[in-house]
Amino acid sequence: MAHAAASRVALRAVPSRILRPSYADTGIVDPSPTNIILYRDPEDIEAIRHAARLARRVLDLAISLASPGVSTLDIDAKVHDAICGEGAYPAPLNYKGFPRSVTSSINEEVCHGIPTGYILRQGDIAKFDVSVFTKEGFFGDNCGTVVVGEDGKGEGEESLASRLNRVTKFALDSSIRSLGPGVCLTQIGEIIETIAEREGFESVEAYCGHGVGRSFHMLPFVQHFRNTTRLTLTEGMVFTIEPMFTAGKQYTKVCDDQWTVVTLDGSLAAQYEHMVRITSNGVEVLTDSETAPEFSDLQ
Repeated sequence: MAHAAASRVALRAVPSRILRPSYADTGIVDPSPTNIILYRDPEDIEAIRHAARLARRVLDLAISLASPGVSTLDIDAKVHDAICGEGAYPAPLNYKGFPRSVTSSINEEVCHGIPTGYILRQGDIAKFDVSVFTKEGFFGDNCGTVVVGEDGKGEGEESLASRLNRVTKFALDSSIRSLGPGVCLTQIGEIIETIAEREGFESVEAYCGHGVGRSFHMLPFVQHFRNTTRLTLTEGMVFTIEPMFTAGKQYTKVCDDQWTVVTLDGSLAAQYEHMVRITSNGVEVLTDSETAPEFSDLQ
């Protein structure tokens, strides 16, 4: 798949009534906080839930649209309209100059893909990362993967793309089940890489999860491989876990468009991402689809 240097494109219009993040007009991102922010105020927690649930609802929309014959640019347009329709801002739009409202990464593309006129085909493995900035001033962020044209019923022999997709999601879910106050952050990477190795895949080391709330990306940063970071999880921490698995080697490069990340060996990649909040006795998955209400309930 070719990735030409990105020319400046007109950004999709956002209604003036919608609150914008600081970078919306300039593309310049403010420095992140240098300390870990703990969200314990009930109003803040509810605002974070609202942002996360909206992000998840729109991710589900993007996934549902990924069918043979549909272009990623069409999906970007529908995602943009859905987010703006809920009074929120599509967080990727003009973030450090990113030209679209969702990232779409196909096959060997690992992450940060720019939606284009590419037409999805049967069997493509497509990753969509949906992020929002709400009127309360909070970010919601999540990602999912779909094998285009497969219904997920598991009939017949499982394709490589489907197995990669399933195992990546399983690794994310398994790491989340281990979390709670007092747990060390390194446990996430240990669990994820162990599953990748067991299944014959690799976990990308170049990109990580991150704290999220009133800032899009901030501490703590979450590695998806074995590491020596020592941080005890504390009630009120909110962050993403977003493993990226490859069917070949985990090494990547950034394409000429300065955004799209691809595997060096051309192997397939999958990614899943959840926002989580550490509670007094465990963990809350903020972007769980089972808690994401219909659009009409998000007003």
